[in-house]
Amino acid sequence: MKQLGSNFARRASQGFAIITAIFILVVLAVLGAFMVNVSSNQHIGSALDVQGVRAYQSARAGIEWGLYQTSIGNSCASINNNSFTPAASTLTGFTVTITCNASVDASSGPTVYTITSTACNATGSCPAAAPGNLYVERRLDVTF
Repeated sequence: MKQLGSNFARRASQGFAIITAIFILVVLAVLGAFMVNVSSNQHIGSALDVQGVRAYQSARAGIEWGLYQTSIGNSCASINNNSFTPAASTLTGFTVTITCNASVDASSGPTVYTITSTACNATGSCPAAAPGNLYVERRLDVTF
């Protein structure tokens, strides 16, 4: 009788080892999937940060272009709703839309210009009507 009990205990412990191994494998697989998900989100966040800096530089180029156009023409006529793509190769894929507003002082003071430059990574004009998942936009305003 004693021998029968030891065989039963040995069989029970063998089954327990298989269950433990399967549990460890499942836990490791879930942990691996979680790490891949976190890594992917970090890469997307980093890429969006780079795109944000590129959008800022595109908007800044639009401000500088608008300031130059205003200084040579003394008006907003050639600027309003003008869209362009920056010529720099690092800013490829961005569109810049520029608007200008002139406020004439009522007491014969200087004219105050406000230039707004909006840059985004969408085709057409900014802001985009239907932005996608990785849409980036920056807007700069200058008053002088």
